[in-house]
Amino acid sequence: MELFDRQKDAVGQGERTLLVYVELPSTRNIHNAKSEFKELAQSSGLVIIETIQVNRNSTKAQYFIGTGKVDEIAQMVQELELDLVIFSSELTPSQERNLEKTLQCQVMDRTGLILDIFALRASSFEGKLQVELAQLRHLSTRLVRGWTHLERQKGGIGMRGPGETQLETDKRLIAVRIKNITRRLDKVHKQRDLGRKSRVKNELPMIALAGYTNAGKSTLFNTLTDAKVFAHDQLFATLDSTIRRVILPASGEAVIADTVGFIQDLPHDLVDAFKSTLEETKRSNVLLHIVDAADEYNIEKIGQVDEIIEEIGAGKIPTILVMNKIDCLDNFTPRLDRDESGRVYRVWISSQTGEGIDLLYQALAEQLSGMMTRAKIELDVKSAHIRSEIYDIGYIHNEKVDDFGQWILEINVTHHYLSKLLNKKGVKLLWEQSQK
Repeated sequence: MELFDRQKDAVGQGERTLLVYVELPSTRNIHNAKSEFKELAQSSGLVIIETIQVNRNSTKAQYFIGTGKVDEIAQMVQELELDLVIFSSELTPSQERNLEKTLQCQVMDRTGLILDIFALRASSFEGKLQVELAQLRHLSTRLVRGWTHLERQKGGIGMRGPGETQLETDKRLIAVRIKNITRRLDKVHKQRDLGRKSRVKNELPMIALAGYTNAGKSTLFNTLTDAKVFAHDQLFATLDSTIRRVILPASGEAVIADTVGFIQDLPHDLVDAFKSTLEETKRSNVLLHIVDAADEYNIEKIGQVDEIIEEIGAGKIPTILVMNKIDCLDNFTPRLDRDESGRVYRVWISSQTGEGIDLLYQALAEQLSGMMTRAKIELDVKSAHIRSEIYDIGYIHNEKVDDFGQWILEINVTHHYLSKLLNKKGVKLLWEQSQK
């Protein structure tokens, strides 16, 4: 039987589950940690029978929590006929193994739960490979679970000799699989790099969406691009990075990338596996940090997202805070907030209703002004449709009709769009002035 048929790490839908939230000194100041842990479990489709809280000032080597509480949980598992117990803190492989032996049911920590949710939601080829890679790296430290009876081969006449233990076989199988996945991901990454180089060559502005999970990134992405990316009110509704070319009012043609949502203490295996996806964030010209304006803990979450943005090397990218979901606030109207130098640093919108999207377009146009150029062009009498197109995507400062019926336009567009314009029949450049 294949190793991956034998492993117990994957959570089945609808399993009867007990959630154990362990509050430690390091988590007491994170106000939404308990509710978020429950939301994670609900997002994976588990049937949550009970949730208990354990307060500890320190952890125990054997079970992470005290033996008295373990006995209490074991009794609950038996009485409630539970299939799974999930801990909010990260457990060591030996702690997980000891708890499973005592509780007589499957035990998982928060990292395993997040990996399971990612496995459920990944739909693209690259996303599935990235999640499997993270799962295998996590599993490789936990192989001894359930296989202690195979760690040593039995001796005896006719049975001595070279060979592998079952544990060694599993480790080898996982190492081979990791190597194969890494090789396949490298090919996908090279293809992604080619697309990225093409966008850089064409001077297309890159706008990346980032933010805490369930802040409304995919809904905003759909609003800006008319895409149909799955969006739902749940944690990690979408995982796969999606890139679309769009025509933005006042900015012209651009590329928008929707990336995976962040969460506090995102497992490092996942961060490493999704490095190529997050590379779009690192290489963007503008980063839109999407925030749920109606979330009472949004200040904490902004800080947590900022830490991950720094970790992936995107901390110096010009960023606009997009305070989303203002439709969930009472009597709140869209607005722009500027800093002391007059730069837009925050926009208040609703991606669901479309309120404030025009202000977001304005903020993007200002932020991308360094990639814009001001030019005067001449259109012949047969090119009125081009004038209409420019009105849709760029600023027209002045326009007039000369004595020969030609349109003379002063426009503000991206360098890339201007070069496309000049390749069209009936368009002539009179002068150009870059806005650096």
